[in-house]
Amino acid sequence: MANLNDLLIEIGTEELPPKALLSLSNAFTAGVISGLKSASLSAQAVSSFAAPRRLAVLLNGLPEYQADQLMERKGPAVQAAFDDEGNPSKAAQGFARSCGVAVDALDRIKTDKGEWLAFKKDIKGKASRDLIADIVSQSLQALPIPKRMRWGAGDIEFVRPLHWVVMLFGSEVIYQQVFGIQAGGQTYGHRFHAPQAFPLTHATEYANVLEQQGYVIASFKQRREKVRQQTEAAAIALGGLAQIDADLLDEVTALVEWPIAVSGSFDAAFLEIPQECLISSMQDHQKYFPVVDQKGALLPYFITIANIDSKNPDAVREGNERVIRPRFSDAAFFWQQDGNVSLASHREATKKIFFQQKLGTLFEKTERVARLSKTIAQQLGANTDDAHRAALLSKCDLMSHMVGEFAELQGIMGRYYAQRDGETDAVADAMQQQYQPAFADDVIPASTTGKILSLADRLDTLLGIFAIGLKPTGSKDPYALRRAAIGVLRLLIEGELSLDLKQLLTTAAKGLNNKVDADQAIDTTLAFILERLRAYYKDQGISSDVIDAVASVNPLSPLDFDQRVKAVTQFRQLAAAEPLAAANKRIGNILKKSKVTIPDKVNTQLLIEDQEKALYHSIQAQQQALGSRFAKAQYTEALSSLATLRPSVDDFFDHVMVMVEDESLKINRLALLKEMQGLFLHIADLSLLQ
Repeated sequence: MANLNDLLIEIGTEELPPKALLSLSNAFTAGVISGLKSASLSAQAVSSFAAPRRLAVLLNGLPEYQADQLMERKGPAVQAAFDDEGNPSKAAQGFARSCGVAVDALDRIKTDKGEWLAFKKDIKGKASRDLIADIVSQSLQALPIPKRMRWGAGDIEFVRPLHWVVMLFGSEVIYQQVFGIQAGGQTYGHRFHAPQAFPLTHATEYANVLEQQGYVIASFKQRREKVRQQTEAAAIALGGLAQIDADLLDEVTALVEWPIAVSGSFDAAFLEIPQECLISSMQDHQKYFPVVDQKGALLPYFITIANIDSKNPDAVREGNERVIRPRFSDAAFFWQQDGNVSLASHREATKKIFFQQKLGTLFEKTERVARLSKTIAQQLGANTDDAHRAALLSKCDLMSHMVGEFAELQGIMGRYYAQRDGETDAVADAMQQQYQPAFADDVIPASTTGKILSLADRLDTLLGIFAIGLKPTGSKDPYALRRAAIGVLRLLIEGELSLDLKQLLTTAAKGLNNKVDADQAIDTTLAFILERLRAYYKDQGISSDVIDAVASVNPLSPLDFDQRVKAVTQFRQLAAAEPLAAANKRIGNILKKSKVTIPDKVNTQLLIEDQEKALYHSIQAQQQALGSRFAKAQYTEALSSLATLRPSVDDFFDHVMVMVEDESLKINRLALLKEMQGLFLHIADLSLLQ
C-alpha cells in the first residue's frame, strides 16, 4: 500500500476581490483536485481556506507516489506482421520502431478475433511532489478571472499580485516555482497584527498556526460564523436584532482576516426617512449590518466588522459614525427633494429614456404595459383602473433623486411616493411588486394588481426582444429573458391566474406592432416560455415523462398545465396507473399503424363480444360522469375515475382480437379504442409515461 501524506498549498496575494473570493477558492480547490485526478492521484479528505490575502487547500491522505502502471499497446495482427518466410512486415517494423524496441522484443496477445503483436511496459509512478507545481499553476491559470493584472517588470498575470507560495508535503517543503515565485514553507499573518513570516513544520498545522500566532482565521466558513455570532451578540447588547443579509455576510467575511464587531449609532431623526434607504446605504455602501426591533423596524444603530483588534475601539466607532452621517444626510435631502413633485410628474421624463432603441422609450413601454394590464384585469374580473394606473406610474420612480443614487430601491421608492401622493393601496403596492419574482427563491406579488403589472411588463419585454431578433443564445442573455419567462410561469401558476398564454402574447403584439412586427414572434416566444416549464418542474422533482405526457396535449394556460401535471403525478401512485399507461401505449401503437379511416363513433350493432360491450358501456359511463370534471379542470378526480376502467380494459385485450379479418368489426373495435384514448387525452397522453 502506498505511503500517504498531507499536502498544503497556499497562494499569498494582495487583497482579493471580496465578492469573488469564495468562487475563486472553490474553483482553485476544484482545479487542484481535477489536476490530481488526471495524474491518477486522490486525497482522502480536502479542506479549503480563503481569506482576503490568501487561497489555500489542504489535502489529507495523498499518496506520495503514483501507482505503477502497465502500459499495453496493441499492434498489427500476427497474420499481417510476418510474411510466409517469417520475416517482419513493414507494419510490424513500424510498430516496433514507434515503441522503441526490436520486433523480437514485442509480445503477442490472443483475442477472439485472432493473435496480435503488442508492446507491454511497466511504468513506474512518479513522486507526487514532482507534479504539484504544474497542477497548482494550471489551477491558478484556469480560475474564473474576468480581468487579470500584471505587476512589476514581469509578464505574469493574475487577479492580484502574488507575494508568496507555500507547498508543504507533510514536513517536506516542495521548492518549486509557481507563477515565477519560489515556493517555501512559511506563511504570513495579519497585515497589522502579525505581518512577519511564520514557518510551518507540517502541513496540518497551517490553520492553527495562523489563528494562534498570525491573527488570521483562514477558514472562510469558520470566519463567517464568527462574524455572524459577533454581529448578533452586538445587536442584542443594543436591545435589538441584527439584520444579516447572506450576500453581505459573505462579502464582509471576505474583507476581514480577524473579525471584530463594533457597534455604532446615528441620529434618530434620520428614521423619518424610509428605512429601506438607510438600510441600503448601510449595507451597500458601508458594509454595515442594520439593527432592527422585534417587528423589523429600524433602530438608530449599526454593526460594523473591523479587521483589527483595536486598543481604542471608541475611535473605530466614532470614525464609522462620522462616515455614515453624510450618507444619511444625502438620503434625507433626496427624500425631501422628491417630495416636492408627484410621482406622476416624472412620466414626461421617461420620454427621454430608451427601454430599447427599436422598442422605444420607457414612456412608450409603460403605455403598452398599461393597455395590456387593463386587458388582463378585464379577463380576471379585477380592478381595471388600478391596473392601468399602476402600469402608467410603474417606471416613474426611476427618474427620482433617491433611485438615481440608490438604484436597488427601484419599486420600493415608487411605493412610498405613490402612498405620499394619495394613490390607492393597490397602485402603491404594485409599484414594488412589479419586480417580483426578482430571483429564483423570491416571492410572487401578493396583490392581484401587482401580479397583473408584473406579468404584463414581462410579456411586453419577452415578445419585444424576440421580435427584434435578440433572443438568448448559449450563456448570453443580456435582457434576462430566461428569468423573465420563469417569472411569467410562476405568476400564472403560483398566482393561480387562469389565462391563455398565447392569447396574452397576441394582445401584447398589438401594442408592439407600431414598432416591430411582433406577430411573427408570438409562436417563438410562446415556445421559449413553455420550454422553461421543464426547469420549473425539475426543481420540484417532477419527472420529464410526466411533463411530456401533459405537453403532448398542448394546454396553453400554464395554470391548466400545472393542474394536469399534478393530476398525472398523483395518478402514477395508483395501482392501475402502470397497466393503464401500458394499455394507452398499446392503443396508440395500434391506432398509429392502422391505415383505415377510423370513425369517431362506435356502432353498437357491431359489438358482439361481451368484453367489448362491457368496455363500451364503461367508456360511456365515464364520458357522462367526467364532462363536468373536465370543464372544471378537476383532472385528479377525473384520472382517479378513469383508473376504474382497468378491469374492462384488461378483459378486452385478454379476450378480444382487434385486428380481425372482418373489416367492419376491425374498424369498429378501432373506434372503440379511439374513444377510450380520447378520454385520457382530455388530460394527458399516458402512453408517454415510462
